[in-house]
Amino acid sequence: MSSSTETRRTAPHSDGDKVQQRTSALDEALRVRRAAEKAEARRRRLPLLPALLFVIICTQIPFLLTIWYSLRSRNLLRPEGEQFVGLSNFAEIFTDSTFRIAAMNSILLTLGCVFISLILGLGLALLLDRKFVGRGVVRTLLITPFLIMPVAGALLWSIAMFDPSYGLVNWLVGLVGIGPVDWTSSYPVFSIIVALVWQWTPFMMLLLLAGLQSQSRDVLEAASMDGAGPIKTFFFVTLPHLRFYLELSVLLGAIYVVNTFDQIYLMTAGGPGTASANLPFYIYQRAFLGFDIGQSAAMGVVTVIATIVIATFALRLIFTSINSKEQS
Repeated sequence: MSSSTETRRTAPHSDGDKVQQRTSALDEALRVRRAAEKAEARRRRLPLLPALLFVIICTQIPFLLTIWYSLRSRNLLRPEGEQFVGLSNFAEIFTDSTFRIAAMNSILLTLGCVFISLILGLGLALLLDRKFVGRGVVRTLLITPFLIMPVAGALLWSIAMFDPSYGLVNWLVGLVGIGPVDWTSSYPVFSIIVALVWQWTPFMMLLLLAGLQSQSRDVLEAASMDGAGPIKTFFFVTLPHLRFYLELSVLLGAIYVVNTFDQIYLMTAGGPGTASANLPFYIYQRAFLGFDIGQSAAMGVVTVIATIVIATFALRLIFTSINSKEQS
């Protein structure tokens, strides 16, 4: 009788021990599995380590050095006067009227080029999305400006197109009785925007054409059967589908155009005076013509931070668009 009672008393303890042992085994298996997954993840990332080191060496270390120089008064013409000045360089550039002009020119060039290129690229993409004889030849010719080096394109517009004596633009406007105009001197920002639009319109066209060709033809046929005309189909079916491609075009175009240097250097040299200088060109002037390393470094830091903020905001919009598209 007593032995059976003892067996009953010890049975729950043995069951509890078994449950505890099973839980410990499961925890151990989970730890082993997680360790194996981490090891596998490290093994997959290992081939990317050289690229990561290359990016750090080529981008992050120079940026840290730029921040260091931005906190010092350093002029190559007066190396003995170098000293730590803290945020004085940043305070001086924000009170510099030329810096504000260059910042406004950067915004004007970026917005003007991206907006006009986007509209023209959308129109050309809609044209190339239709079948017609010679479409492949037309597409190749329209892509050509994007394949030309920026230096060659800037020289082409400066000499062959906008030259006041024998430029093609003055010859065309002369046909309607308008006298010759020195475009790069009288309208420097407009001249640069025209050259940039000519170069970047094919890029916008390619991105938007890819978006148009990814659209299902069944949706277009359904809209047509419901009585929607071409205009309504474009605004209520095609344009919402192109939202991601439009946002991507604006983001990439703005990142590239804000760094424009070749066209300004070769077409207007930032002039007359500093009327057409943007931030990269003004930084070049202060660093390599004025030899003021401290203030040019501070301008570079401000430009990079502003670009990162704008790009982050734009990327959030793009990711929001992608998530809403996946949910729908």
